[in-house]
Amino acid sequence: VQLQASGGGLVQAGGSLRLSCAASGRTFSMGWFRQAPGKERELVAAISQSGGDTWYAESVKGRFTISRDVTRNAMFLQMNSLEPEDTAVYYCAAKNAAFVRTWDYWGQGTQVTVSS
Repeated sequence: VQLQASGGGLVQAGGSLRLSCAASGRTFSMGWFRQAPGKERELVAAISQSGGDTWYAESVKGRFTISRDVTRNAMFLQMNSLEPEDTAVYYCAAKNAAFVRTWDYWGQGTQVTVSS
């Protein structure tokens, strides 16, 4: 399965962006990670195979919303009230089985830059 992330860009603080991730095939759980310069990659949000369960990092709760369209093998991240601290390369990832810890598929990353 190949993942293709898109939707990044430059936005002012307080603005919004919507990231998309297109998968070439069926996946189980999916998630969005981000990596800022000099920092480790961190999981930002995750969603179950059905889309019924979601998880968010504390730093983005109430501002970001993860969703997926199972019929289109697509996942989205709506990011509102963006802050300069959200600046990072965002990666989509997916698992190829249920109840596993590892993320098996990764997209190429899309840059999000939030100016103050």
